[in-house]
Amino acid sequence: MTDTRKPLLIVEDDPALQKQMQWAFDQYETIVANDRASALAQVRRFEPAVVTMDLGLPPQPDDPSEGLKLLEEVHALLPSAKVIVLTGQNDRDNALRAISMGAHDFCTKPFEPELLTWTIERAFRVHELQEENARLQAGRDASSASGIITRDPGMQRICRTIEKVAPTSATVLILGESGTGKELLARALHDLSPRASGRFVAINCAAIPETLLESELFGYEKGAFTGAVRQTLGKIETANGGTLFLDEIGDLPTALQAKLLRFLQERVIERIGGRQEIAVDVRIVCATHQSLKDQIAQARFREDLYYRLAEIVVEIPPLRARQGDAALLAHSFVRRIAAEQRRGSMTLSPDALEAIDAHPWPGNVRELENVIKRAVIMADGDGISAADIGLDPTPGDGDALNLRHVREQAEKGAVLRVLGRVNGNLSRAAELLGVSRPTLYDLMHRFGLK
Repeated sequence: MTDTRKPLLIVEDDPALQKQMQWAFDQYETIVANDRASALAQVRRFEPAVVTMDLGLPPQPDDPSEGLKLLEEVHALLPSAKVIVLTGQNDRDNALRAISMGAHDFCTKPFEPELLTWTIERAFRVHELQEENARLQAGRDASSASGIITRDPGMQRICRTIEKVAPTSATVLILGESGTGKELLARALHDLSPRASGRFVAINCAAIPETLLESELFGYEKGAFTGAVRQTLGKIETANGGTLFLDEIGDLPTALQAKLLRFLQERVIERIGGRQEIAVDVRIVCATHQSLKDQIAQARFREDLYYRLAEIVVEIPPLRARQGDAALLAHSFVRRIAAEQRRGSMTLSPDALEAIDAHPWPGNVRELENVIKRAVIMADGDGISAADIGLDPTPGDGDALNLRHVREQAEKGAVLRVLGRVNGNLSRAAELLGVSRPTLYDLMHRFGLK
């Protein structure tokens, strides 16, 4: 359906009354059905928000049982649908029975068009309010991990791991290439933990000179060295009661590795120039793009420290391994950055989405965000083309396995890419894939996609 009007399903076996209702309610995209089987087919195909239904349907128009059975099946297929039943003047008992089975409202026949129109408009409004309430409730109930935009099954499993680990006190090591979102996951761990009311303190071990890193981590007393004119708390002590995120832990100097190991074992620190042991209650989350096991083999990282840090290891896949996520993230970045830059509503053109899908993104999500920001700023109109992004599509890899595996992988890849491009619009996704919505649901279920 390309009509932008709201779909209204009319279940009526009288052709003349069908036409009258279609004429009376032409402000909606009216869909008609004359029996239970055709009505169920239309519900599956169009998922209408509102249904008007005559209780007397073939093969026994004088018996309401067929209509009541259809009412039950519509609610089983589409619980959110608002069903308005049409009954005879003296059929109040069956109308009340339909209401008790979940019908939204009823009208008597012959109906007054104005009254039925008002009833239908109210049903649409109630449906919209309930949908909006469900979205708001989902937003309140969603975890911080839901801020990570992904449709990749592997990345979704990582989000579930974060949600399981967050309430515990386990030390977490996050591995992944630069730009994959390691700090975002670390913040999700903090926000989902009992320490959420405490501070989240981050420090990049590779960005601070070795001579200053110890004082940054552990703090110092007044007079501990030249220039130490006052007592200063370190990052570990500052994060007391919260979470300390040590980014690029693989670059931590060997001398500091021993001091960090002692803290992890004893949970006490000594400031530089101090003699007093200070107890600190902090959760440690670390991240690195390096292989710490290779660092251990080269005697550049302590093995005992590694096992202290790696109680839980989470490895983030690169963006190129997350099918469909590049386009999905690009849609989100365009909306956010266009709002920040006051560019109004901007969209990605099909050739831009092709280029985004084809690019390997060596800089991962950070590179994608920077590219989209530049494109939003430089684009002349409201549409962002491949030329604005500055990317050229690259041919894919045609590795062949057995035919069944190739077919399944191709189907899964196509579904993931299309879901990313359409930004969650399942009707549009089904249209691009050339399948019905039920078929798309079956494919998503088979491949474990949400």
